[in-house]
Amino acid sequence: MKKIGCLNSELSYVISKLGHFDTITIGDCGLPVPDGVQRIDLAVTYGVPSFDDVFKVVDIEAKFQKVTIASEALEQNPQFCQKIQDWALANNVKVELVPHDELKKLSAKSKAVVRTGECTAYSNVILESNVSF
Repeated sequence: MKKIGCLNSELSYVISKLGHFDTITIGDCGLPVPDGVQRIDLAVTYGVPSFDDVFKVVDIEAKFQKVTIASEALEQNPQFCQKIQDWALANNVKVELVPHDELKKLSAKSKAVVRTGECTAYSNVILESNVSF
C-alpha cells in the first residue's frame, strides 16, 4: 500500500500518465462529466471531500503550466478565484479565464474529470500538465 501522496488508485493512475499538455479537470459536485471522459468520483456527501482537499493532493503529485477557470467565478466565487490566482502566481502557472460553458466543453479533452463533494458554485479548474524537468 502507498504510504504518501494520492491514495486513490484511479486518480493516482491518471496523474502518473499525464504527459506535457495533457489536462485533468477537478470540479465541484455539479460539474457535468462529458461522455467518453473518465469520471473519478470522489464525492461522499456535500462538502466531502472539498475542492481544496483534492486540489492539494493533485498539486503535490504533478507539475502544471496552465489553469483554466470560469470567468463567472470572478464575481460568483471571488475567494476561490483568488486562491487559484495566488497558487498560479507562486507556481509560475498561466491563468486562463473562459466562460463556464466553454470550460465544460474544454473538459471533454481532459484525461479525467475528478468530481469532489464541493458545493460552492464555479469551483472548477482544468489543469494543463507541464514537464517536471
